[in-house]
Amino acid sequence: MQDTELETTLEAVLSGSKKPAMQLVIGNKNYSSWSMRPWVVMKAFTIPFEEIHIVLDQPTTSAHIAEYSLAGRVPVLLADPVVVWDSLAICEFLAEQFPLQNLWPEDVAARAIARSICAEMHAGFSDLRASMPMNIKADFSGKGRNAGSQADIGRISEIWEDCLSRYGAHHYLFGDFSIADAYFAPVVMRFKTYNVSLAPALQAYVERVQAHPAVAEWIRDALNEAEEMPKYDFPTSPTSPNSPNSPNSK
Repeated sequence: MQDTELETTLEAVLSGSKKPAMQLVIGNKNYSSWSMRPWVVMKAFTIPFEEIHIVLDQPTTSAHIAEYSLAGRVPVLLADPVVVWDSLAICEFLAEQFPLQNLWPEDVAARAIARSICAEMHAGFSDLRASMPMNIKADFSGKGRNAGSQADIGRISEIWEDCLSRYGAHHYLFGDFSIADAYFAPVVMRFKTYNVSLAPALQAYVERVQAHPAVAEWIRDALNEAEEMPKYDFPTSPTSPNSPNSPNSK
């Protein structure tokens, strides 16, 4: 059986076209941390795409998502004929299709660590997700703290400290902005919403990520978003769009 491959990279295709070759299906920008990750990557690396916005937690949400992916979750990347429906898989696909953009660090060791911490973020930190869901508009200072979320905050701090000291040169995690920074951008949003106290070097990193043009654009869009979900506007909600129990986001 022959693998399905694109005949050429999308980077080569887009170099001769002004029309976006891809569509990214996302959820609410105020709440959907999984949607934020590939969106920020594509904006940060000026990869053209059309945004398709689906409001989560509506009676028609599942049916609407199913129009693009039977997995029933956002984000979904449509790159005809390829459909990719997981945030980390989308980022890996983009890195393959846009090799000249260096979405991952160029150094082999740094790239391996970057992939490792993104995989850890993708699969772990369930207490942080459940107790401190992303809500960019809100101020939940001091809330969401428990033994599990504090342990997750500690582990994330360790990751950031290690990467910044070894590779970051006090800028981004691996020097230049990469998928790794986009992957931790929703954590930066959480730390701001819940007013998490960090070491000065880590707080400076948080501020740099917030100020990155792609992240800043997402924040502006989230703040201007009309849709609100009162049931998700409390940090103890067990079914936040960013929690492990959410049916519509990954």
